[in-house]
Amino acid sequence: MLRAKKVYFSASVSDIHRLFACNRESALVWNECLQLSRQHQLDHGKWIAKSELQKATKGRFHLHSQSIQAVCHKYLFARDAAHQAIRKGIQTARYPYRSKSHYNTKWAKDGFKIHENGKVQLSMGIHQGKREKPITVYTKNLPQGTIKEIELCYDNGFYLSVAFEDGRENQPYEQKQSAGVDLGEIHTLAAFAESGEALIITGRKIRSIHRLRNKKLAEIQRLQSKCKKGSRQWKKYQRAKRYVRSKSEKQLQDALHKTTKQFVGWCVKQAVSDVHMGNPDGVQRKTRKKKKATRKQAQRLSNWSFGKVKKSLQYKLAVRGIHLLEADESYTSQTCPVCKKRKKPSSRNYRCSCGYQEHRDIHGARNMLARSLYGEILHLDVLTKQTYLRIA
Repeated sequence: MLRAKKVYFSASVSDIHRLFACNRESALVWNECLQLSRQHQLDHGKWIAKSELQKATKGRFHLHSQSIQAVCHKYLFARDAAHQAIRKGIQTARYPYRSKSHYNTKWAKDGFKIHENGKVQLSMGIHQGKREKPITVYTKNLPQGTIKEIELCYDNGFYLSVAFEDGRENQPYEQKQSAGVDLGEIHTLAAFAESGEALIITGRKIRSIHRLRNKKLAEIQRLQSKCKKGSRQWKKYQRAKRYVRSKSEKQLQDALHKTTKQFVGWCVKQAVSDVHMGNPDGVQRKTRKKKKATRKQAQRLSNWSFGKVKKSLQYKLAVRGIHLLEADESYTSQTCPVCKKRKKPSSRNYRCSCGYQEHRDIHGARNMLARSLYGEILHLDVLTKQTYLRIA
């Protein structure tokens, strides 16, 4: 299985300067890709092909040839992803257009050499017929396995993002029971299995991290607004904002990892083989358009990281041999499964005039499971056995 690990390293001062130069050079490659694509579109009325882009950038930059190709591939991936998003009707999607001053540098299979003592040599390729001296870094916690790629990243300091093959295979799929999952902003995950076992994982920790980050950034921004842009004090506040964003992002990654790990553990314990999850993409845009959400509501929706939760679950469930399937979640939180009446719940519990009642998020997960299994919203005649988990 292909995995990634963040690895910190040490290097000489001269090599640190060379690493900064690599990321600046990678930014020049990205900017050149933008320029070549625009010009090709104007001249020929169509997109530039992968082979043409690689040929136009080959040998023109002070980087290893595979590092140059990696930037080209990232540009093409961003362009194609934007095209797919635009075809789906996402109005905020845009093709790559912004130039960069720094960009991550990547070394593929022939671009690096690893020694037993943790020494890593990053090749700079051949320029003007002469092989450049490689950049040498020293690490202590390289992952065990076959290392495929090394990417140089910066987040208040350099680190290496190492992609490696750990030699493990995903567990085989065995059809057992199914579960429906409702993603939420207050409760990150709510699940309901065919056996009646239900799970709610609170998102209070994630919400508190977002609120503290927004509060700190607002305080720094008020102070920075009184300074002249580009001054020494203005730059200090700019560094402070980067620090707050970096720290909160690490805290959010940790909280999301713990949340998804708890859910996968629950699936294994309940012998779940198929997870039916709705796609809440577009909820934020529709809410702002129809309801004219307040600033507080808009901020909560913008902080809702359901995409990261779904992406994390995709590989964690696959390792356990569990299928993640997309389900239709339209009106699952409003429709009563007994009398089929629609009602928007005003509290955390869903109550219908026919006598049916259930926790709001569990209710949505039940209906999603019923629709996925039987094609319509039906009442599942099982007793709910609810488990509530929180992140420490």
